[in-house]
Amino acid sequence: MKTKYIIFGAIMVLILANSCEKDIPRYTEFKSYAYANNDESGGNWVPVLLDGATAVDIAPPETTTSTAYLTEIADIKSKMDNINDNQRKSIEYWTNNAVVRWNEIALELIAKYNLIPGPNDDDTYTLPNPNTPDGPPGFPFSHPPYASRALAYLSVAQFDGLISAWHYKYQYNRPAPYQNDASISYAYEPNDIPSYPSDGAVLARVSKNILSTMFPLEVAYLERMEKEHLESLLLSGGNVQSDIDAGVFIANSVSEIALERAANDGMKNAQAPKAVSDSIKAAAFERFGWQWENLELPVRPVGLTPLFGKVKMWSIDDVESVRPIPPPSLDSQEYRDDVEILKNYADNMTEERRAIANFWQDGLGTYTPPGHWNRFANEFIVESKMNPLRSARTMAYMNMAIMDAGISCWDAKYYYHYPRPIQTIPGFRTIAGTPNFPSYTSGHSVFSAAASEVLAYIFPEKAQIVRAWAEEAAISRVYGGIHWTFDATVGTDQGRNVAQFTIDVAKLDGAD
Repeated sequence: MKTKYIIFGAIMVLILANSCEKDIPRYTEFKSYAYANNDESGGNWVPVLLDGATAVDIAPPETTTSTAYLTEIADIKSKMDNINDNQRKSIEYWTNNAVVRWNEIALELIAKYNLIPGPNDDDTYTLPNPNTPDGPPGFPFSHPPYASRALAYLSVAQFDGLISAWHYKYQYNRPAPYQNDASISYAYEPNDIPSYPSDGAVLARVSKNILSTMFPLEVAYLERMEKEHLESLLLSGGNVQSDIDAGVFIANSVSEIALERAANDGMKNAQAPKAVSDSIKAAAFERFGWQWENLELPVRPVGLTPLFGKVKMWSIDDVESVRPIPPPSLDSQEYRDDVEILKNYADNMTEERRAIANFWQDGLGTYTPPGHWNRFANEFIVESKMNPLRSARTMAYMNMAIMDAGISCWDAKYYYHYPRPIQTIPGFRTIAGTPNFPSYTSGHSVFSAAASEVLAYIFPEKAQIVRAWAEEAAISRVYGGIHWTFDATVGTDQGRNVAQFTIDVAKLDGAD
């Protein structure tokens, strides 16, 4: 058994060593910027989960001439007079758009927990359990479906919370401390967005709440980051304590609604027991005459999340309505032609194709394909100088589409249960690790196409390049030898189709 663990450990080291730079979460270097638009009417936008911006009710703030408010002003001035170097660094880190920073924290945690549990001494496997997150193995295993869901709930909760905050900002219209007291020097680019309630506080608390549920072993770390963020809001000169308290109140209310949905969306049943998995496999064989086999040693009794395709979607009522056409039968000319295409790629691998396969690998120890597209979105947000509300909208719709696309993809994977190339081509070798779930359609293709379509909608000037990236991500899996070409092409169409449902919702939210 010792040899088995040495082999598994060596494989893990190689996987992590070969993860390209694009796979590793990184700090986006940017300073505060003047927002391109304040979105004064943002409080009228349609939320995703809330019944409306006023579904969370907060009390009117004290006036800027009240004793209570003037005391708060004096308090932050005293704190700012005694600021230390670490606090200055914190203010610089969080900037005036913490949507990016909390997304980066999520990507960091996804990468940290994207490690597949190894076998036990008796060749069995133990699944991560949210009820005993310490394990072994530790919870969660943040594979692509898990990552897509974590990012979706984080982004949707941020978006809904900020819509509510924006509504009350412009209802009560209380200026920021630095606008009320000329002696207060604001750390960021000035703007005319009212400070009550604090949008930064909404982001800090809602992000901490959602990510603490998704990554329960990181509660202490997330609480520390939240505390640091909330303190920076005061020390920046942008908020007083009552601004922050109101933002936290909104965040707690929105978090509760989001986490209630998460608790009942079906994800807890996604990693089906062996009997259910075997029945899905048998049904596919009876239906089509083929079935995917897990070639991993020792064999895992169940592939990755066979019932993720049953998880509740955001913008689509029935996953079967977006199920793609069947893949070619194993005795068809289309299948035989694809065998030759894959063999040709394997026998004539070029440095360019290998580089493309490596760039889009997004395997174990990385932030997964959904995370890759979140990184792109972060960069576009900063480049476009979006305010936090519009940034959260971008992330919410993109991650809703990515999660819906993943659910649709997993529905197809286990409905069709199509074999991987390595299973049906004798002696075939891959340059990428073969995942432990069926082939059709390609997850990378579906995730990437969905993300690129939403980004093309929000950033039309980027449409050509993001769609080209999605097609490159799709073909990368074919170059790697782990997918058929039709897995990639049909998966790309599937992701685009699913994303259109999300875009249709976005077009009606009042932001365009």
